[in-house]
Amino acid sequence: MIWYGLLQQMISTQEGRNTFLKTEIAQLDLKIKDIADLKAEIEALKARQSAVENLQTDRNVPVYLLNELVKQTPEGVYLTAVRQVGSVVTLTGKAETNERVSEFLRNALYNSPWLERPELVEIKAATNSPGRDSDSRRLFDFSMKVYIKQPAGAADAASKPAAGKPAGKQAPKPAAS
Repeated sequence: MIWYGLLQQMISTQEGRNTFLKTEIAQLDLKIKDIADLKAEIEALKARQSAVENLQTDRNVPVYLLNELVKQTPEGVYLTAVRQVGSVVTLTGKAETNERVSEFLRNALYNSPWLERPELVEIKAATNSPGRDSDSRRLFDFSMKVYIKQPAGAADAASKPAAGKPAGKQAPKPAAS
């Protein structure tokens, strides 16, 4: 009888332990579900952060593009239109000679960290309108495409615009009197 009572007590103690473990496991399952939800939220936030960083980087691209065009355009070449669709920029303009257009293409190909794969679409002879200047000289209308690339460190330059380009790198232009 004592043995039977002892076994019953041990069984009820073990059932109590089992019940306690089941409730703890249910609570842990809820916590695991919460953790999984948090991980999904973290991934969504990381995706949003990445999108914002890309927008932050891309918002400075037109500034860098125009700065690069100023640096790479030789004298005697005048841009009349700049159109960008995605990473393709179409440039149209006028040039004094074909050699100036060739120099512009070379500059865009070899000297620019922001421009790549320049393609001359069209070049044709045109005359300047006589009403603008007293002399009517021969000009060339041209159209070309270039592709924008982002050099290494562009994301760093976009996040730190003050530290991106030092001001002392360009030669000062002489003042006109």
